[in-house]
Amino acid sequence: MRIVIVGPGRAGLALAIASRGAGHQVVAVLGRDGDHAASGAANVGSTPLAVGEALPGHDLVVIAVRDGDIAEVAAGLAGSPGPITAAVHISGLASVATLAPLAERGTATGSFHPLQTLPTPEAGAARLAGSWVAITAPQPLAGALHQLAVSLGTHPFDLADEAKPLYHAGAAAAANFPLASLTIATDLFETAGVPVEAARPLVEAAVANAFEMGPRAALTGPVVRGDAATVAAQLDAVAASTPEWLDGFAAQVALIAHIAGRGDEFAAVLAAERRAS
Repeated sequence: MRIVIVGPGRAGLALAIASRGAGHQVVAVLGRDGDHAASGAANVGSTPLAVGEALPGHDLVVIAVRDGDIAEVAAGLAGSPGPITAAVHISGLASVATLAPLAERGTATGSFHPLQTLPTPEAGAARLAGSWVAITAPQPLAGALHQLAVSLGTHPFDLADEAKPLYHAGAAAAANFPLASLTIATDLFETAGVPVEAARPLVEAAVANAFEMGPRAALTGPVVRGDAATVAAQLDAVAASTPEWLDGFAAQVALIAHIAGRGDEFAAVLAAERRAS
């Protein structure tokens, strides 16, 4: 494919690097900041352009900008001279309708969302292989995007436009909620004089179990066993040593109890802790 990248940020350049590595050609990198566009283009051996300039011959335009900027960028591209064959944005949340200015001029539009964290262009490109990609587009564009995803070593799946907000909430929960829990765990371990690295095999096994057995079946520990006395002792220890995490720890206990079907059993323990605090 001949690909135009709009937005020389981490995500756009990660896709550019991965695409080039898969044998595709990045024919241009567009950006509102000329210096960023130039450095991004140099990174992938491409040509820098500004939004509004005529695009070189291409098969796909990839709009990799913030969600709130997609519609403005689409309108700017729609005012460019010459045809624009197909365009996608890479947001997991925004509707394909944000590309309406392009669709109105006959451009095939959709979205292509890698379900992966892309912290830097190079690390992001490396992490794409093995990741999943949500594709929202009509045919024949959807088929072309599936082929692109496969060429990058990713697993494409179709996502309905109206399901994107819920999907994106799930992605945010998967990527960030475990980190919030691990932050609490890190502080508890360190306050107890234990290196958090000691928990790595435990955490990795728990995550592996979650994907092999399902997260509900993989739950273990005193809440799942119904051991209220142990949980009460844990809550007391957290309250005494790291009180700033008491509410967060108790909230996780309540959530696990709900998932395990033991909410009523632990309601009294949690209520007692709230009264004590």
